[in-house]
Amino acid sequence: MQEWLYLVIGIAVVGVLAIAGFVGTRARRTPSTSDTTTDVIAPPAATVDVEAPPVDVPVEAPEVEAPAEPLAPALETPEKPASRLVRLRQRLAGSNALGRGLLGLLSREKLDEDTWEAIEDLLLAADIGVAPTQELVERLRTRLRVEGGQVADVRAVLREELINLVDPTMDRGLKVSGEGDAPGVVLVVGVNGTGKTTTVGKLARILVADDRTALLAAADTFRAAATEQLATWGERVGVEVVRGPEGGDPASVAFDAVKEGVDRGVDTVVVDTAGRLQNKQGLMDELGKVKRVIEKQAPVTEVLLVLDATTGQNGLIQAKVFSEVVDVTGIALTKLDGSAKGGIVIAVQRQLGVPVKLVGLGEGPDDLAPFDAAAFVDALLG
Repeated sequence: MQEWLYLVIGIAVVGVLAIAGFVGTRARRTPSTSDTTTDVIAPPAATVDVEAPPVDVPVEAPEVEAPAEPLAPALETPEKPASRLVRLRQRLAGSNALGRGLLGLLSREKLDEDTWEAIEDLLLAADIGVAPTQELVERLRTRLRVEGGQVADVRAVLREELINLVDPTMDRGLKVSGEGDAPGVVLVVGVNGTGKTTTVGKLARILVADDRTALLAAADTFRAAATEQLATWGERVGVEVVRGPEGGDPASVAFDAVKEGVDRGVDTVVVDTAGRLQNKQGLMDELGKVKRVIEKQAPVTEVLLVLDATTGQNGLIQAKVFSEVVDVTGIALTKLDGSAKGGIVIAVQRQLGVPVKLVGLGEGPDDLAPFDAAAFVDALLG
């Protein structure tokens, strides 16, 4: 019995030991919480450059070069009037059929009534007018009947009679000089579309070519483009333009321009006026006012009427009305090149007793030439 007791106790002890060993082994295999903590070495913190707060230190502004002022355009040198007459002959000889037609008819072997009627028709179509045409035909008939001769003689007779008809005795000099210290004052008038403003600009070039000082007055205040156009013409040859507000009083602009011309001592003041229809009495009265106001400063030495050569007999009506209002002293005939209406030169002079002083030959800046009767006829005859 006692042996069984010892056996049971021994088994129990063995069991307790076995259990204790198992627990110990398990304890060694299971790490504690503190053992499982892993030391992680953090990477070095990134270096951040933190700018110091700005300090108010005066900083000099960079030097900026001022933009260069634009260079003034080079002034043009206008063509002298003498050389313009050469081109007058060339332009008219190449485009006007009047002279060639007359020579062709007068050179026929037999000058019968049909031929003389054809000559009359040709002259009338060229706007010479009825009275001057009859006068020329009668002179030609008489001289050719009496003198006879060959073609060369016919040409000489025709040239002489045409020059007489154009009247070389008329004074065609532009009155661009005043008396004493006063400037010459040229008032330029005409209907719309005849080329007044362009004529004023080209006239300024003629004055500069003659070594005269000039001033332009933009008294066409109803058309802004006219003022700008005139300024462009003046800039090209160094001539200043006096202008007023758009829609302002034209007489006031003209007065100021002439006053400035007197103060500066310039040789000539050229006044551009608004185009106006000859049947608009109010506009024509205003033109008379412009002339009267100007003469409070200095006398108007030249009233230049600009006519379009292509308008023919209608130009005569215009000329008559303008002459009554402002006492026209000279005619500037534009668009004469390329026109068969060259006879208007003769007709307008007969109508007004006023000479053609300038003729426009084309669109070029120097295509305005002093009128010369002999040069004009020579150009017609080629």
